[in-house]
Amino acid sequence: MKYQDYRFSVAPMMDWTDRHCRMFHRHLTRRALLYTEMLTTGAIIHGDRERLLGFDPCEHPVALQLGGSDPRELAEAARIGETFYYDEINLNVGCPSDRVKDGRFGACLMAEPELVARCVDAMKRTVAIPVTVKCRIGIDEQDPEVALDALAHAVVASGCDALIVHARKAWLNGLSPKENRDIPPLDYDRVYRLKRAMPGVTVIINGGIPGIEDAKAHLEHVDGVMLGRAAYQEPWRLLAVDREIFGEAAPHATMQDALEATMPYIEQQLVRGTRLHAITRHFVGAFHAVPGARAFRRHLAEQGVKPGAGLEVLRDAIAHVAARAPAEAA
Repeated sequence: MKYQDYRFSVAPMMDWTDRHCRMFHRHLTRRALLYTEMLTTGAIIHGDRERLLGFDPCEHPVALQLGGSDPRELAEAARIGETFYYDEINLNVGCPSDRVKDGRFGACLMAEPELVARCVDAMKRTVAIPVTVKCRIGIDEQDPEVALDALAHAVVASGCDALIVHARKAWLNGLSPKENRDIPPLDYDRVYRLKRAMPGVTVIINGGIPGIEDAKAHLEHVDGVMLGRAAYQEPWRLLAVDREIFGEAAPHATMQDALEATMPYIEQQLVRGTRLHAITRHFVGAFHAVPGARAFRRHLAEQGVKPGAGLEVLRDAIAHVAARAPAEAA
């Protein structure tokens, strides 16, 4: 797969899409582009890079999402990310959390399109891999028709390789980060209009997309679709991605097979001191409409957190699930 194929991707989610989550998702789809959770430039430049940036080669293609607003720092963080062999650098201009706003990055940068453009330019001059931007359609009292066009034109002029648009406003004043994921109304047509106005620009749509059939409908209007919470909370949906979006077989026929395939990785991590729950917390939504799914979740929740929990906990949890899983719905 070429990493420039943006037809389907799994969104970066803070505190969720860590390396263990991405490893699991990769066993469900070979073709989806996976993203890290957002990492700040300061953390990358001054922190433990191996802990923050290290990932298993099986995760490719995988993109590194950065948070920051200083062009020089973003260029340096992007350079470091490239040395770790990430396939793409993505700049977050969409996260509405308070700690992001206080640090002058994330969605508040929608108000500074020229600064975002300088950031993109600095990264493009530093790395050879694609540089992309993830944004909202606007913030607070901005007119989405004006705000999204201003940002899009600015970053594309600086060489941005793709624009990922969460089809909601972010209200930085008055709504919590959680509320910003649901309360602002979705406006998919605004993203479609952006694509029609800029046909040569790669536009990916994100926000409230519940499944693969919906993703296929969006692909009639834009270049790619990014799933967030649906992919994380109901990972069984990802088993349909390669077949439905790319016309290829999934890496594993069933969720049981996929979980079995994660076990060598889990064993390696346990030897390194990783606790089982740090990995299996990403598995709780693995099964859908399958007898025993509730018992699977309960067993992982109760036994996986115990000190010394090992692979036998995951094997016992899987044993609660009916041997014949129904066809994973889209």
